[in-house]
Amino acid sequence: MLDVPTGHPGHPPLTSPMAFLTWTARRGWRTLAVACLLASTVSLSGAAVPLLLGLALDTGLEEGVSARLLWLALALVGVGLVSAVATTFGHAAEVGGWLHGAFTSSRLVGHHVTRTGPAIGEELPTGEVVSAVANDSFHIGNVLELLPAFVGGVAGYLAVTIYMLQASPTLGLVVALGLPVVTVIVSLLIKPLQARQRAQRDAAGRLATLATDTVSGLRILRGIGGEDVFAERYHAQSQRVRRAGVRVAGVSSVLEALQVLLPGLFLACVVWLGARLAITGEISPGELVTFYGFTAFLSEPLRWVTQFINFFTRARVAARKLIGVLSVTPEAGTLAESEAADSLPRPAVPEGPGTVVDERTGLAPLPGALTAVVAPSPGEAEELAGRLGRLDDRVPGTVLLDGVPLHDLPLEEVRHRVVVASATPQLFTGTLREALDARDAALEDGELLRALHTADAHDVLESLPEGLDGAITEKGRSLSGGQRQRVALARALLTDPQVLVLVEPTSAVDAHTEARIAARLANYRRGRTTVVLTASPLVLEHADDVVLLDDGAVRARGRHRDLLTRAAAGDPEALAYHDVVGRSLATTEVR
Repeated sequence: MLDVPTGHPGHPPLTSPMAFLTWTARRGWRTLAVACLLASTVSLSGAAVPLLLGLALDTGLEEGVSARLLWLALALVGVGLVSAVATTFGHAAEVGGWLHGAFTSSRLVGHHVTRTGPAIGEELPTGEVVSAVANDSFHIGNVLELLPAFVGGVAGYLAVTIYMLQASPTLGLVVALGLPVVTVIVSLLIKPLQARQRAQRDAAGRLATLATDTVSGLRILRGIGGEDVFAERYHAQSQRVRRAGVRVAGVSSVLEALQVLLPGLFLACVVWLGARLAITGEISPGELVTFYGFTAFLSEPLRWVTQFINFFTRARVAARKLIGVLSVTPEAGTLAESEAADSLPRPAVPEGPGTVVDERTGLAPLPGALTAVVAPSPGEAEELAGRLGRLDDRVPGTVLLDGVPLHDLPLEEVRHRVVVASATPQLFTGTLREALDARDAALEDGELLRALHTADAHDVLESLPEGLDGAITEKGRSLSGGQRQRVALARALLTDPQVLVLVEPTSAVDAHTEARIAARLANYRRGRTTVVLTASPLVLEHADDVVLLDDGAVRARGRHRDLLTRAAAGDPEALAYHDVVGRSLATTEVR
């Protein structure tokens, strides 16, 4: 019952919050069924206590100490034991329901985010996604935790009402109608409470987004002296969250007060009416005690029902937010394609170089060699990289891999055969070994060290006392920008794809380091196709082939020195190449 959900999180309906909550509950129906059964046992045991006390009182008044009275006393002890055991195991089952609801929801978000890639960040702020895991999933767990108590409360209410209608129609009718009326009055506050909770949830999401942006850009803020401005913005937004929380607390406090006041008034009315019936002889003293006990007992189910309604409104708001996150579609491929890939073995990368052709620009990198692509604008280079790696299906153009369009290949196969390393790579918390072995291929130390040598990242290894098992902090903040870039380059090399696309892989390193990386990179990738998008002469010098892209088409091609020689001779295409690379030549001399 207390096992955390594992395996595939499933495919919830995204049509409405109610459909999502129903689906989540059905996924853990076994645990919830046990919890509801035990909660009903506890509730019925509580209802049995006033009944047994009333029978024991009438028996004692009529017969004195008798065998029947002793049996009733033993029955009370038995009911207490049953209630104690059911309460113990029932609480464990309720916690299991919370675990199921909370972890299923958070795993759904995590699973979905890994498959939608950058699309999730383009459609939703980071704080919204963080709040979905940190807050909304908890509300889903809370409503499933309280569901058994709600079911048990309804079971106890029905049992008591049926008995009272048979024993005393007048009192039974008052109880049968009174508790629903109290519940309806309390539920009138649910709609305004839900609206205020939604506003508070939106404000909290914006606050989380602001905090995430501020922390990630703290170094830049310090550089421009903007800490105070952003601190003031955070303070203003936190005050909005506080005010929204106060508005929620105002309605919640009224709701909590009514949960105490209305059952108390109802109990007083039932006791007054029962006392009058006992005076007139319509009910016995034992029945009066029983009815009083029933009324006091029913205040607990009423509290469960109203609390469940409160939690249910929060869960509906949370489910709506979760649906917003889960409705984001990936930029490349489909979710169904990603799900199908989960059940298949990891595709093998074919031996030998990959032949790739970009039909839109006419770019055809040399198979098994290092081809450098020079583009006048970074945007054109990024678009080409995205097209070669099929990062966004919305980008027009067809890319052929060994003669087959990338769109006709399973996305999982594309990801293993073509790897794109962006200009701003991300590192994750863990050891250096884990940061390098991105595909968890259990690589040998020799392979890791060879990749680090190629990326000239020996200084990273030396800076960690534990070597490959040394810790890398969140986003690699313990490393410099150049070190992060070189570790990311080594990570990309270790994936060993047919086609490796590198976007400005040496932009954050000095000229001497860049020259060493460029010389080693060509040798490391010999026999595999490598495309480097760069205008750095130090990298172009070691490329087997250099291609100039201009206005979406191949304009010049050749070795770096050959193109410079042709430019000196007045070749217009080579001159265009010189105009782009010349800026980098001047920069290199300065460096």
